[in-house]
Amino acid sequence: MTNYRSRVTAVLLALIVALLGGASTVVAQPLATAQAECGDTSEFEQVPLGDLPAEATDTYELIETDGPYPYPQDGTTFQNREGLLPDCDTGYYAEFTVETPGIDHRGARRIVTGDGGEFFYTADHYESFVLIRI
Repeated sequence: MTNYRSRVTAVLLALIVALLGGASTVVAQPLATAQAECGDTSEFEQVPLGDLPAEATDTYELIETDGPYPYPQDGTTFQNREGLLPDCDTGYYAEFTVETPGIDHRGARRIVTGDGGEFFYTADHYESFVLIRI
C-alpha cells in the first residue's frame, strides 16, 4: 500500500510541476515586435502597446481596420528626415496621429508604421521613438 501511495504521490507531484512549468512558460513569452526589412531595430527600446497612452491603442486599432482617420495627414508617407528610424526607401513608413486630450490640434504624438509590420511611437514629434510590442 505504501508503494502505491508513493507512486500516486509522485505522479501527482509530476503533474503539478508540469502544469506550473507550463503556466510560467506562457507568461514568460515576449510580445511580438517586427523587424524592419531595411534596417536594424534591435537598439530601440521596446514598449508594450498597453504601456503607452490609451489613445495609442485607439490609433493602433484604426490602423488595423484601415480607418477612418481623424486627420487627412494620417496614413501619409513619413519621410524619416530626422534619420532616427532604419534607413528605408521613401514610402516605406506611414504616420498616424495619436490624439492628445485637452488640445485642439494634432499635437506631437504619432505612430509610425513600416511596411515590414513594425510600429514606432513618438511622444515628442519625431525627436525620439520606441518600438511598440503588439
